[in-house]
Amino acid sequence: MRPTIVCHMITSLDGRLWAERWGNPHGGTIDDLIERHYDRVAETFGADGWMVGRRTMEHYAAGIREKAVPEASRNRPNHLAARTSETVGVAFDPSGRLLWDGGEIDGDHAIVVLADTVEESHLEHLREQGVSYLFAGPDGMDLDRALSVLASEFGLKKLLLEGGGKLNGAFLRAGLIDETSTLICPTIDGLKGVPSIYDYHGDGQEFPAANQELSLIGSETLEGGVVWLRHAVLRF
Repeated sequence: MRPTIVCHMITSLDGRLWAERWGNPHGGTIDDLIERHYDRVAETFGADGWMVGRRTMEHYAAGIREKAVPEASRNRPNHLAARTSETVGVAFDPSGRLLWDGGEIDGDHAIVVLADTVEESHLEHLREQGVSYLFAGPDGMDLDRALSVLASEFGLKKLLLEGGGKLNGAFLRAGLIDETSTLICPTIDGLKGVPSIYDYHGDGQEFPAANQELSLIGSETLEGGVVWLRHAVLRF
């Protein structure tokens, strides 16, 4: 068993993710649109928490450390810290670079997904700060294993996948996204190379969305011209 995964993202018309690059829509500001809609729409899913990659989580963590020399891969127990919140924020941080100053992120309990090779001193730091952690294989990206632990040991049933594009792309390629929720803002980035909603790192012969179809669940135009699209992801 694993949690249901909803990829919930806000984007420009051309699918780009760096909101600091977006121009203002006619008659308003882009910051106002994001603040007005993103979290409010997320709450409608009644999820148990949210998941992001390391670079996205850097905005919430206390800091970031230099890469350390990995230890030999070995089996170690996952750590479930005392939870003060039923909802969680999950960070995929394979090499253990994020630093913490407590066990919560905006009121949600912090859980870190790590590679089996993370050194013991970093695990001690996480335990001292009240952060839970789990291991997801030698590279920290065994997504099936991570989701299985989040369901069985943390009791999570539904999670929002909120970027960045690299993590979203990995989930897409693994066939682990059940639904998409996409807020499209009336603005265009236009620059080649800017990260997009799904940025799977593979070669030109790979098709991350192969054997998956989108079925429209709903569409709605929100205040300020934001379009909210919901799709079910059907696998065959």
